[in-house]
Amino acid sequence: MKNTETNRIENKEKLNDDFEQEVIAFLNYREGGAIYIGINKNGQVIGIDNLDQTQLQIKDRIKNNIQPSTLGLFDVTVETIDNKEVIKVIISSGPEKPYYLRKKGMCPAGCYIRIGSSKEQMTTEMIDNLYAKRVRNSLNKIESPRQDLTFKQLKIYYEGQGSAITNNFERNLELLMDNGKYNYNGYLLADENGMSIKVARYAGTNKVDLLENYEFGYCSLIKATKSVIDKMTVENKRSAKITSKTRIEKTLVDSKALKEAIINAVVHNDYSSGIPPVFEIFSDRFTITSYGGLPQEITQEDFFNAVSAPRNKELMRVFKDVDLVEQLGSGMERIMSVYDKSIFEFLPNFLRINFYFDKEVLEYLGQTEQDKTDKKTNIKTNKKTNIKLKVKPQEKDILNYCKEPRTLKEICYKFGFKDTRTFKKNYLNNLIDTGVLGMTIPEQPKNKNQKYVTK
Repeated sequence: MKNTETNRIENKEKLNDDFEQEVIAFLNYREGGAIYIGINKNGQVIGIDNLDQTQLQIKDRIKNNIQPSTLGLFDVTVETIDNKEVIKVIISSGPEKPYYLRKKGMCPAGCYIRIGSSKEQMTTEMIDNLYAKRVRNSLNKIESPRQDLTFKQLKIYYEGQGSAITNNFERNLELLMDNGKYNYNGYLLADENGMSIKVARYAGTNKVDLLENYEFGYCSLIKATKSVIDKMTVENKRSAKITSKTRIEKTLVDSKALKEAIINAVVHNDYSSGIPPVFEIFSDRFTITSYGGLPQEITQEDFFNAVSAPRNKELMRVFKDVDLVEQLGSGMERIMSVYDKSIFEFLPNFLRINFYFDKEVLEYLGQTEQDKTDKKTNIKTNKKTNIKLKVKPQEKDILNYCKEPRTLKEICYKFGFKDTRTFKKNYLNNLIDTGVLGMTIPEQPKNKNQKYVTK
């Protein structure tokens, strides 16, 4: 098998002196690329003997010999080709072009770009043009609105991966600015912040009837992301079909693609705007919306070809460190292996994915539009009037919780609602009107000591 060089693939028989130049060429190229170590220029697989040592050298040389920071922009993996082990260095298109050799500086002798299947020195004009377009709103350049940050949660995740926590933990992850203050990456990854990610559930196919509104956030972005994944996994209901030989299980949408889409939306969201990604559950689909559109200068064609060009490279690095991201570009490949391009919407300032539910699973779960109302209601009898009442599952949960008297704030906190007025209007008032939920001080509905109890 031959591994031919292309505009996105470079082969090297061994790690040589011009390795950094090849890396820089891909960093400055809008599509990024990959370098194989252990394959010669003719595409013949030679293999690498000292894999561990070579991988350490590669990481060290990229981190220390190239500017600006390459944190989160490269990945070093081992592949077996023709029964021989080679090293694959995956390189993303960088957001802070032009990248250059530290010892040469930002000049033609230090700047390279991929042209066809080889690298070339950049001209002064090319360097100036790239520098003029350099991303100005990088999160590592934006000062955190708070400086009293702690990172206990993040350190727990790193320790869980077997990573040693050093005194330079925050600086190594580039959570600090040059002046020593925390940047916006630090703010997002801190134990406490003002960023909240919402998961909203609607009764139908539009936003008219909001049933639930969960908020995950005000904590480390890693913890919030894991909470969103857990919530969406629960909502991605499963059906089972038993045949004579096996049990076949299916979910409403592909579970791996859904997880990758959630992570991509969080990692690539443009937080400089202050707008977080949003996750919505409709009766026929999951919708995931991230702010900022396509990152950098990549096109829709690049996007569908899984070109890696992270908007937030520092966040990408952390998500990869804690094993939420496997390798650069892998998320889109997983999604596109299951779904076609039609699930994506490209809006001027947003990127949206619509995962429509599997019809067979919907039918199995009895949640087609025609019988959805019947299936999602339970019958409860008011003992006083002997009238049968329809109670939604959410209302049933409230009634179970209120078997002991509860305050409005306690109930809202229990079910993840922040707006007490909306919650009372959409849920409690109906239960009170139908007589299945009562107030401990009915003669004074607005009393500050008011509690609600199931009758």
